[in-house]
Amino acid sequence: MKNNQALIPVYDMAACIPGTNFIIKKTEGNSVPSYMAIPHRHTDYKISFLQEGEVTHYTDFEKYTIKAPALLMLAPDQVHQQTGNSYYKMMHISFNKEFLLTETQGVLACWECMFSQVVLPVINPEQMQEITVYLDLMYQEFRDNKPQKGVILKNLLNAFIICAGRLVNCKNETVVTNVVNMDYSQNRIVRQFKSLIDENFVNSTQVTQYADMLYVTPGHLNDLIKTVTGKTAKQIIDERRILEAKRLLFWGEHSVKEIAGRLNFEDDAYFNRFFKKHTGNTPALFQRQIREKYN
Repeated sequence: MKNNQALIPVYDMAACIPGTNFIIKKTEGNSVPSYMAIPHRHTDYKISFLQEGEVTHYTDFEKYTIKAPALLMLAPDQVHQQTGNSYYKMMHISFNKEFLLTETQGVLACWECMFSQVVLPVINPEQMQEITVYLDLMYQEFRDNKPQKGVILKNLLNAFIICAGRLVNCKNETVVTNVVNMDYSQNRIVRQFKSLIDENFVNSTQVTQYADMLYVTPGHLNDLIKTVTGKTAKQIIDERRILEAKRLLFWGEHSVKEIAGRLNFEDDAYFNRFFKKHTGNTPALFQRQIREKYN
């Protein structure tokens, strides 16, 4: 895995196996691998199935004690850490969005819900069997060197994700309905907008900049985003900046001034005002309260 020497280590699965965009592996034991025991993030999506035992997992600003059977969902850039010294048995898959079939990207109307819930309990034997069958098939296919291996894996992954989506309890039915009712071009713009924010939120903070990237007018982009999410495009951009600030404040060992510079604020005074406007607390107060909560 690759550590990009960022404020928080970033692991890139392509560095494990060059040219790949899908990995499946197993872990088992009473101790956590060293790279998982330190706060880090991944460039790709990761879904872990806890088959047996129990693990403690920190994801962004929440602590989860997870008991088998359950799925652990991690989106790109979420900061996380696994701790504990009790027995566990897990299967892990990592993939990038490009590995998904296009139709599945559209069908997964509750994509954000699925990964924002972090832990999806597997509550009955039928769900357990279904999840296990897909993972076992993917694991065997990944290990074998057969013709059309990539095609088989891609289709199995898409079926598995739809299966996992059945476990989701999405709290925002309006968002789901709106995404389902969008046509393909609208769906594509919303997905691209969110992807562009993840890539550019440090240097691009205005709606007009993203509208230019998407070749639409700022008004059209804002109307579309608000229809789907209930928030303005600027709110989505600002929320992403705040999320990154919170991650660095909680996980990093850097001053408010250093974080302000990292996130391209004019100075730490402006960063303080921006953060307090959106959270009600100063960065220093948030940092102290969140660390006291979990330490």
